[in-house]
Parts: sequence; structure tokens; C-alpha cells
Amino acid sequence: MRRLLAACLALAFGPSPMYGQAGTYDIVIQNGRVIDPESGLDAVRSVGIRGATIAAVNRTPLRGKQIIDARGLVVAPGFIDLHVHGQNDENYRLYALDGVTTALELEVGVGDTPAFYADHDGKSLINYGASAGHIKARMAVMKDGGTAFGTLLPLDSAGHHDASDAQIAEMRRQVEAGLAAGALGVGMGLEYTPAASRYEVLELFRSAGKHRAPVFVHTRSTGELEPGSSVESYMEVIAASAITGAPVHIVHVNSTSLTTTPRTLALIQEARDHGLDVSAEAYPYAAGMTELASPLLDRFTNGPDSMFAKLMLVSTGERLTRATFTANRTPGAFVILFLNTPEMEALAVTSPLTSIASDGRIANGKGHPRTAGTSGRVLGHYVRETGQLRLVDAIRKLALMPAQRLEQRAPMFRKKGRIKVGADADITVFDPAAVADRSTYQQPALPSVGFRRVLVNGVPVVVDGVIKEGTYPGRAARAPVRAMAP
Repeated sequence: MRRLLAACLALAFGPSPMYGQAGTYDIVIQNGRVIDPESGLDAVRSVGIRGATIAAVNRTPLRGKQIIDARGLVVAPGFIDLHVHGQNDENYRLYALDGVTTALELEVGVGDTPAFYADHDGKSLINYGASAGHIKARMAVMKDGGTAFGTLLPLDSAGHHDASDAQIAEMRRQVEAGLAAGALGVGMGLEYTPAASRYEVLELFRSAGKHRAPVFVHTRSTGELEPGSSVESYMEVIAASAITGAPVHIVHVNSTSLTTTPRTLALIQEARDHGLDVSAEAYPYAAGMTELASPLLDRFTNGPDSMFAKLMLVSTGERLTRATFTANRTPGAFVILFLNTPEMEALAVTSPLTSIASDGRIANGKGHPRTAGTSGRVLGHYVRETGQLRLVDAIRKLALMPAQRLEQRAPMFRKKGRIKVGADADITVFDPAAVADRSTYQQPALPSVGFRRVLVNGVPVVVDGVIKEGTYPGRAARAPVRAMAP
């Protein structure tokens, strides 16, 4: 009778099979408010980790070799940033301190996919990945001057020269080689390659569609005036998606829409309502950043003098004039662009259509505050201070939506962006009452506060708000590698 009673009590109060296996875990996160944006779970639970995997999510305490007491803290899936240009340790440290566990270069992409992954293997604090870049292929085919300088973006020929059919075919070959090597999609920045014809764009979308790979695209132009409006530019890539079947993800709708943000968001919604695979992202700042020598800023040369004061040179913090704009258009110089409004920023960030992505890059402590502060600003400003986002919706935008964008192309993402048994143990633990960004345009590399613990593949990389030195558990975020078709 006693054995029967004990068995009944174990069934009633012990670890349930649906929550994972019993036993001792490598790490247990105890007493935290667990939020899983996929299932809607928002309750105090214990999370048991074995190796790199979440092995239990339980109502009652679990036994572990290491116990993390998360009382009063939120336990969320690690954040996934789809738009990161800073792919090195300086940037990864800032991202980890902002709750990011996976940082991906998907807009510009890379030219040599195998080399990118090999260079990061065993050397990365957080998970990493990249797209096959149309910009990079165009720079190589056109022998752009930026290639010699190692610039992120084109300097001359790749931005301004028309491509022949043979050159387009070579771009497609390079991009498809990257896709076969596991690139997560095709990166495209049409405002940086204005000479790329509509036909060239369509051909690259055809390459993406052939591989069922999403195209991560910075659209061709910005503004209300036709030709060259934001609406026209969005229609170009949505039409290319409809024709080819390639999914399309429009990057930073806030900065490529500005005052037309209500129109472009409506356009995306209508495309989705008609069955098209269109997604978008935004970052929570009213200013952007780009390379000063890039073709994107050519339009300033014929603009009024007042326009130059909207540009801040990253290296010095000075606002530009026509003369200093011209003098500083050299390889490697970056500027902050103060072109948007807080109202349009908020509209883009809070839309249910957008995930959150930083478009971040810091070099020697210089850059844009979005690199260090994007997640902290979303959770601190938009959730806690203004209430424009619910906490679960913010976590959905930071973690689940990016995973869902990628999981068809790269099934490994079905195990990311969630807190559930079998998911990767990429976990962010933060204080909802204290989490905030601290980075500014004057001090862009100040890390966020409130992120107490961050785990990457089950390994703590942030402990009590501090980077754990000498730890490199980041793994490749990659699509399946396939042989190139003859």
C-alpha cells in the first residue's frame, strides 16, 4: 500500500514526461519566469539543461550540477539578430551583453561562404552565420575598388556600372555556390548597387527561388516622390518574390520607409494576405548608419546645404558640411544619418509584421548605439517605460520570428527561439525591472544593463552581467551543405 501511495504521489507531483526526463542536469535555471513565445508559456518554471540542449521545463525544482537562481528574472530564448555587420569578438561581446545568442550577416552577406564559416569555427562567443551576398558577387565581378580596401560596401564600379548578361550569370554562379555551401539566404542591397537592373534583380531572385532561400534585401530607394519612392522599391522586390517563389525579407523598414512607413507596412500586409512569403524587420532608433563613400549617399552631392547637417561623422562626432562631406568620402569612413522621426521608428518597431534586428557594427569602439543597445532599448523603452509592446511580443520579435524566418531554409532554427524540451540551450536571463540600453551616439559601445545570464549552446557566456572570458561556444548557423548542380 505504501509503495502504491508513493507511486501515485510521484505521478502527481514529480517531473512529468511531457516536461522532459528526470535526473541530474548539467545546469538548472530555477525559479525564473519562463516565457516561451511559441507556446505562450509565461510562468515560473525550472529549466534543466544537458549539454547543449534544454532537457526539461518543469513546475517543480530540478537537481543540477550547477544551479542558477533566477528568482524575479525572466528566462527567455536567446535573441537572434538577422542583421549584424560586426562579425568579430568586439561586436559579439556587446551582443551577448544585450541578450543576443545568434548574430547573422544577412543583408550584405559574404563572398566566400566556406571561408566565412571556417574563419569563425571555434573562435566565436555566440552563434554566427551569413548569406551569399549579391553585393559581394557584384564587387568581385565588377572589380570594384572597395575589394582592395576591404570595405563592406561598393566604392565605384559595382555601384554604378550596368552588368552584361555574362556578368549576371557569373554573379548567379557565385551566389549559388554560396547557397550550396550552406549560406542562409541571398543578401541584396539595392540602394548600394543602383546600377543593378530590374532584370538582374529578378535573376538573383531566381537563384534564391531555385534553392528555396530567402532574399534579405535593402530596397532600392527611399521617400514619397515618384519615381524612386519607398512604395515603388518595395513593389519591385515583392514582385520578384511573387514571380520566382523566393521568400523575401525586407530589412530595416524604418530607414527605407521614413515617412512612408504606414504605406509600406500596409503593402507588406496585403502581400502576405494574398499568400506571398514576405517578412520585415526594424531597429529601435531614428538614425541610421552607412559608409560615407557608398553610392547610397551620392544623392547628397546635389542636395541643399542643410542636408549635410543631418550627417555625423562616426570617427569624430562632428556634423558635416558640404566641404567636410566631400573631404571625408574615403574608404572606411562611416556616418550616422539623422533622417527619421521617433513616431515612424515606433510604428515600425511595434508593428506585428516586424522582427527586431540591429543592423549593428562597432569598430574600435566607434559606430552606432544600435549595436550594443537594440534589445535593451526594446525591453526597457518599448516594454517597460512606454508599454507600447507586451513583454511576450517583444521576445517573439527578438527570438521566435527570426527563427521562423530561417527554419525552412535551415531546419536547425526549429530548435532556436523557443524554451521547450529539445530546443537548443541558447537562453537569456534578464531583470525586467532593470533591463535597458546605455549606448548613445557619443558613446556607442556602452553595453546594456539587466542581462544577468546568457547561455550559448548550454555554456554560460555572461555571468552576473559580465562576459565570461576565454569561452567560445558559438556554433555555425547554417543551411544544409549540398553539392553544386552541374
